[in-house]
Amino acid sequence: MSQAARKTLKNMTPFQQLALARDIIQSETQALKKLAERLPIDFPDAVNAIVHCRGAVIVVGIGKAGWIGQKLSASFASTGTRSHFLHPGEAIHGDLGRVGPEDVVLVLSNSGETEEVVRLLPMFKRLDVRMIAITAKTDSTLGTQADWVLDYGTVQEACPFGLAPTTSTTLMLALGDALVLVAAEVRSFSPTEFAQYHPGGSLGKKLATVDEIMRPIERCRVGKQNETVRQILVSHHLPGRRSGAILLTCDQGKLAGIFTDSDLARLLENQQDSALDAPISNVMTRSPVTVISGTRMLEAIEILASRSISELPVVSKTNQPLGIIDITDVVGILPTKNADG
Repeated sequence: MSQAARKTLKNMTPFQQLALARDIIQSETQALKKLAERLPIDFPDAVNAIVHCRGAVIVVGIGKAGWIGQKLSASFASTGTRSHFLHPGEAIHGDLGRVGPEDVVLVLSNSGETEEVVRLLPMFKRLDVRMIAITAKTDSTLGTQADWVLDYGTVQEACPFGLAPTTSTTLMLALGDALVLVAAEVRSFSPTEFAQYHPGGSLGKKLATVDEIMRPIERCRVGKQNETVRQILVSHHLPGRRSGAILLTCDQGKLAGIFTDSDLARLLENQQDSALDAPISNVMTRSPVTVISGTRMLEAIEILASRSISELPVVSKTNQPLGIIDITDVVGILPTKNADG
């Protein structure tokens, strides 16, 4: 930073900075409370239009409203409502061809007079698409031409100068999120459908089935319950990172028990060396906690956390071992405990 730029910095103490931040957040919070107490009368009709839309919800906005619009379009798409964002500048250069008569257009503009947005309104009318407006002014050009208006009223921006879009965009986002989620609820959008649209990351893991995340049986150490501990440790090894457990089966191939690295450590600590040459069934955990194939990872994660276990066998409905969920594979998505308990 140049010396000239440094001279323009305002000398604010940490206390003053925190006080200003608090005022900004409280200002936006109060605006949200007022909106919640006075939701637009057109809200249910707007939801109905989205739910019964046979095309896509086309979200339109520019500037800060455009960024909010992009987020809302993504939220629609992830909750079962087909949606695309349309930039007004690109629309007048060919992208208007993305809009069809079965679509619903959601237009965001605080003033309702944004030049690039207003320019598109007659074109939407000619395409015979229905319009939902999120705006501060019902009597604006946008407000008067939209089929349904979700107005939040004129607000004072939280910006100290009252200029930067802050409170207005917060209200746009809140109204848009409400529109997204109420429409999803009316459609009975399910966690299973949600999982289809979120296959990646920690969220994807939580919504996946255990079969998608488990280490398959061919990557697990599996032995017979009548073998000795030493035989299994010597002969049942796999290349690469191994799980800390051995799955033990009976003569019918069903899961009979589990023997973990912790079990081995306890034998050695207690100087029970003779147990190493006895059947592993003597020291294995019989009837271990398991999950059935097809179970959601959310349930498996809850079991791992509540039972404080590190390995969770996955079995078929007839108790045939199919794989194992190892805590090292899901540690990043385990629930965290509160500091006080």
